Amino acid sequence: MPAQTILTIDTHGPGLYEFTNSVQQFVSRHDADIALLTVFVRHTSCSLIIQENADPDVQRDLQEYIGRLVPQANDPAMAYLVHRHEGPDDMPAHIKAALTQTSISIPVRERQALLGTWQGIYLWEHRNAPHSREVVLHLA
Repeated sequence: MPAQTILTIDTHGPGLYEFTNSVQQFVSRHDADIALLTVFVRHTSCSLIIQENADPDVQRDLQEYIGRLVPQANDPAMAYLVHRHEGPDDMPAHIKAALTQTSISIPVRERQALLGTWQGIYLWEHRNAPHSREVVLHLA
């Protein structure tokens, strides 16, 4: 019954990119009466979250908060940073990813990820430039 796939999520800058439907489609194709889905992002400058998907203000507020918590490297508050060779968004992106998470676990029953009514699964892009991010889905 174990199953695995890799999704590619194209981003176009900082923000939350929902991929709940892709996860539900993957889970529904497999005979998973009771299982656990692990979602893992294969990068160090983005992260994964489960968050409300009904009100876009939630995503905006999360972006604003993390930006205030960890500003760009050219902000005077970040003068202590040493890792700067990939631009002013690079090391802050690593910090943001370290403060959030790179994998999440979701219970599965009867071929459905057991998310709450308003919960969505998001890749949280922390870099300014577009990227193609790989997310591993592992069902066991």
